[in-house]
Amino acid sequence: MASATAIVIGGGVIGLSTAYHLARRRFGRVTVLEKAVLGDGSSSRAAGIVTGHLWTETGVLARKRSLALFEELSDELRAHGYTFNQVGCLNLFGAESWPEREALLPIYERHGVPFEVMDAAAIAERWPALRPDPEQIGLFDPVGGYSEPHAYLPALAARARELGVEIVEGCQVTGFVQREGRIRGVETRTAGTEELREADVVICTVHAWTLKLLERLGRAVPLKSFVHQRYLTRPLPEPLELPAINANPQGGYVRPAHSPAGQPCLLAGFETADRAEFRVPSPEFDLSELAAPPGLRQTLTDRLSTLLPQLATSDWASESVGLISFSVDGEPILGALGDLPGLYLGCGFHSGGFAYNPVAGELLAEIVSEGAPSIELSAFSPERFEASALKDYLAKNLIQADAVRRRH
Repeated sequence: MASATAIVIGGGVIGLSTAYHLARRRFGRVTVLEKAVLGDGSSSRAAGIVTGHLWTETGVLARKRSLALFEELSDELRAHGYTFNQVGCLNLFGAESWPEREALLPIYERHGVPFEVMDAAAIAERWPALRPDPEQIGLFDPVGGYSEPHAYLPALAARARELGVEIVEGCQVTGFVQREGRIRGVETRTAGTEELREADVVICTVHAWTLKLLERLGRAVPLKSFVHQRYLTRPLPEPLELPAINANPQGGYVRPAHSPAGQPCLLAGFETADRAEFRVPSPEFDLSELAAPPGLRQTLTDRLSTLLPQLATSDWASESVGLISFSVDGEPILGALGDLPGLYLGCGFHSGGFAYNPVAGELLAEIVSEGAPSIELSAFSPERFEASALKDYLAKNLIQADAVRRRH
């Protein structure tokens, strides 16, 4: 397919991963169009945590592959400054929520996904810095961990360029080219100059901006977005020995981190369950326009310091505010739009877009170049939604607590 052309809209981790995997398959000419700079959306604001302990068969299979790809990328991108931090991921549950997760353990066993069930005493013994509530249960993923977005994004972009991908920053997609019943390219604006770019396939990976772009085609998917914030502490005297932690009873997460200067610190975030959904006002919208209420830093400290007392004496050095997006059933939206040949979507990854990105890019590349993915993806298909349910969902005004919530 050396003569084929693909345009990927969006220069975040899903878009870059898709372009990288298409280039590895020698698809043809692959171009990434980013309206600002690479990672300017939620990718640079992500926690980067990944675990294979998901809640559906499709999700478990996809994450298992994603973790394998993170290990491969850790070797392939090392020369560009990226390493996957495989410190494991500890998923915490309260006594009330544990039975639902416990019921999924047979799926993990069936697909060879490693796990260890731990009580509070075992958790505190392995990681002395942690003080879990006595009733809490841990599900430890030994192959999980995290990526630093500030290392991963430029490394993946550099490797994609080496493979021949063209990356165009400052290029706003303003519409689609339709001809003979299929998508044939995109309309763009760069520094005030309008241009039509032809392509055999267009892959839309623009996260919370998806609905605004699809409006140009009279289409929609059932997607809701919510403001999310994460924080980085000032440098610690010495690194803490910790896994990445999805602290579900506290409604948040925390992990070891390194500042761009390489200093040890902690990264943490939490959901604001009572916050109303955020509707992206236009394709030009920039996340720098978002802000978090000042009191949230103290709320985060109060919530997570019961688990990790170190946070009570740590100062927050920086705050990043972005958006997380959920489909009506909480599963990603990945694949072709059936009645618009030539157009593919990758969005709705809840708070786990970074964790999904290696396999999401691979699966999209397989669908585009080979016609079918290596994992059965009907549960993620853009075509799985009934028209009436889609319309009803989009008409509702939700708070985050009303959405199907997933974490990493």
